[in-house]
Amino acid sequence: MDAKPGAPVHEPLLAAARPGKDAADDDGARQGLAAAEVKRLVRLGGPIIASCILQNVVNMVSVMVVGHLGELPLAGASLATSLANVTGYSLLTGMATAMDTLCGQAYGARLYHRLGVYKQRAMVVLSLACVPIVLIWANTTRILVSLGQDPAISAVAGEYARWMIPSLVVYVPLQCHIRFLQSQSIVLPVTASSGTTALCHPLVCWLLVYKAGLGSKGAALSNAVSYGINLVILALYVRLSSTCKNTWSGFSREAFRELRQFTALAMPSAMMICLEWWSFEILVLLSGLLPNPQLETSVLSIW
Repeated sequence: MDAKPGAPVHEPLLAAARPGKDAADDDGARQGLAAAEVKRLVRLGGPIIASCILQNVVNMVSVMVVGHLGELPLAGASLATSLANVTGYSLLTGMATAMDTLCGQAYGARLYHRLGVYKQRAMVVLSLACVPIVLIWANTTRILVSLGQDPAISAVAGEYARWMIPSLVVYVPLQCHIRFLQSQSIVLPVTASSGTTALCHPLVCWLLVYKAGLGSKGAALSNAVSYGINLVILALYVRLSSTCKNTWSGFSREAFRELRQFTALAMPSAMMICLEWWSFEILVLLSGLLPNPQLETSVLSIW
């Protein structure tokens, strides 16, 4: 029977199986396609998961090193790290995920030059977002005391947070480089650079904490150094590798256009990430209100 003009045409997503031997062949073909798709997802998703884990090693190792300095420094570093994650790192990471949408669309449409523009635009917007973050971190002691935290722990946390401010300078372009490469399915260089940074960070932390005599301040500063190592590796790859010759053509004035549109997309993305991070970090902040805040905050930071 002929379809009426204007009526929707319904077609199966997969070809219908034919009776007999052809049906078995179709099932085998479908299984082969599914297996190939799973392998492709593992090749892409595996390195991305490893990269995320290795990037989190930096803050974790810093807190672990501070733990050897005593209970009070550990409690202060844990509280400062939680506050930094809630007010800074989670927000910047979430805003950077807007590049996943924009760069993915541009790459699929073969508008390769726009990927570089989006990366620069993201760095501009995220840099502006760092202004209130710096103000919060610079006044961490007052904020924590006003929230009922122990004054001694708040003082150590405030000092630790102030020494974490330089890490924002490299954290913003680092996140933008990571999203820029991942949107092109370039994941192995990101994993390699994150692994190199994770291996170097304990040494960097040890040198600043013990050899330079900075104590817990050195552990906070080591984050900036390690993030800088990661950024240099990825920046060199983007500029020297032939895989990015079409997507990176240098700095452009287009980066300063449509900032409001980018921010409108970045803020909802940031909220999704922030809600995930805050669910745990708030527990660390609440532990400072318990009867023995030094012990409780230290224990929870290890967990």
